[in-house]
Amino acid sequence: MKKLNLPLNIFLAILILLWLFPVFWLILTAFRGEAGQFVSYIFPKQYTLDNFSYLFKPNPDFPFLKWVNNTLIVSIISCILSTFITISMAYVMSRLRFKFKNTYLKIALVLNMFPAFMSMIAVYYILKAVNMTQTLTALILVYTATSALTFYIAKGFFDTIPISLDESAMIDGATKAQIFMKITLPMSQPIIVYTSLMAFMTPWMDFIFAKVIMGDNVDKYTVAIGLFSMINKVTAQEMYTKFAAGSLLIAIPITILFMFLQKYYVEGITGGAVKG
Repeated sequence: MKKLNLPLNIFLAILILLWLFPVFWLILTAFRGEAGQFVSYIFPKQYTLDNFSYLFKPNPDFPFLKWVNNTLIVSIISCILSTFITISMAYVMSRLRFKFKNTYLKIALVLNMFPAFMSMIAVYYILKAVNMTQTLTALILVYTATSALTFYIAKGFFDTIPISLDESAMIDGATKAQIFMKITLPMSQPIIVYTSLMAFMTPWMDFIFAKVIMGDNVDKYTVAIGLFSMINKVTAQEMYTKFAAGSLLIAIPITILFMFLQKYYVEGITGGAVKG
């Protein structure tokens, strides 16, 4: 038996506790019956479900259900479009040969090194010029457009699939489209799941781009902007526990997705379509 490294185990246990404490604190705050942004204790003196029930009531200032609906619309449509674009781009860059392919790969690599928010102001003025600011369509276009440069991980995955499979299928008379649909895609489930999950999470969690594009249109807010608007200088004391309840609720869908798709998520990151 291997000898346990007690100091290392203690250190790792402390790191786990430090990582879990904010989550634990968020859960306690969501169920806390006492209002207030800052309290001198961790465990609530009174537990309640009123913070959650408030979020599901009609409220023109904080329409939480409307925000969730907006976020779902943007996330689902962006996920479908982004996954299609990313997988298609990755397959083309991995399998097909054409002029300027290497040049494009280098340009895409360099562009990926720049933070996305550097283009935020330019994107906003482009949308404003075509009268598309403060719309969900604008958010979908922004999140989908960025997917054209996020194909590198998927390309690395496709590179692990032996090209001999494609050659064998072509000898049997299969077209490139048939090879992609009937051979490559069935073997690429992990990277498709990973790409879809990342594309779904981006609109769900993004704040900066969504806030700039939506401005003060409360009805078109996503959950990230909406929850942030609940803790301004005027309403922070009253709404803080409700903000925590909302944060806890929107974390549940992503947590469930990760739990069910963890296997494919890890395989998508590590790559390796064919194991031998």
